[in-house]
Amino acid sequence: MPTILITGGTGLVGTALASLLREKGHRVILLSRHTLPGNPDVFQWDYRKETIDPEAIRQADHIIHLAGAGVADKRWSAKRKQEIVDSRTKTAALLVKALREIPNKVRSVISTSGVGWYGPDASIPNPRPFEETDPADADFLGDTCRLWEASITPVTGLGKRLVIFRVGPVLSTKGGMLAEFRKPVRMGVAPILGSGKQVFSWIHIDDLCRLYAEAIDRDGINGVYNAAAPHPVDERTLILALAKQFKGRYFVPVYVPSFLLKWLLGEMSVEVLKSTTVSVKKIRTEGFQFIYPSIDAALANLCG
Repeated sequence: MPTILITGGTGLVGTALASLLREKGHRVILLSRHTLPGNPDVFQWDYRKETIDPEAIRQADHIIHLAGAGVADKRWSAKRKQEIVDSRTKTAALLVKALREIPNKVRSVISTSGVGWYGPDASIPNPRPFEETDPADADFLGDTCRLWEASITPVTGLGKRLVIFRVGPVLSTKGGMLAEFRKPVRMGVAPILGSGKQVFSWIHIDDLCRLYAEAIDRDGINGVYNAAAPHPVDERTLILALAKQFKGRYFVPVYVPSFLLKWLLGEMSVEVLKSTTVSVKKIRTEGFQFIYPSIDAALANLCG
């Protein structure tokens, strides 16, 4: 079985993905800033110092690039925004440099991007779901995703198959958006952000991991794909469905006004209040079938 090298392998998605790949019989090795004594499957790299253990590149048959500072982990100061960009683009550039300079057998690179590539739904003259051919938005996340994808694209010139998944908000009980929403819901409060009408193009973590795994196994998957469930949902529907899972009828919907979110979150509030509906027609045309296509199925699995 092939060896899969994962960057960002200790994060929310990386941990779940590594587990799935091992179950499928793959050997999984990781790139990390910190090695673990006695663990031969963890190799060191540091994009700030532009260093990478060449043995990781030599051993890999495929690379899955997940590394990047959490977009919603901290308030967007100028320093934090630069870290968000650098942790994506400079790690990608380091991989490209390593693949160019180190003899290797890598056949494909599967990289992450985000649905933040797209603007708000209202930015399309005739409203429709965003498709992979639509241009990047001019806001911070749109520009970040554009730079992110551009930084990994040179691997195609090295003869590597490149797949880029523009990932929507990932639903998991172990972190991310759902874990944050669960906190007030457990106390009987269902927070509806702004109008609650903004659409989230979400994806269940199991379906996302299956997407990466299929991209490894199938050479026909090539290029850019939206990675989101077939049925996006507005925030109000999501939070009320979550509240019903945990509290039945015993919860109180509380609207959090937009001005308060802007005060609390600063520029990041734009993303919380933005409605972005993406199409997954392209990946479904490749034959991928979602286990959790609807929010009810996803929450029943995650919270049942």
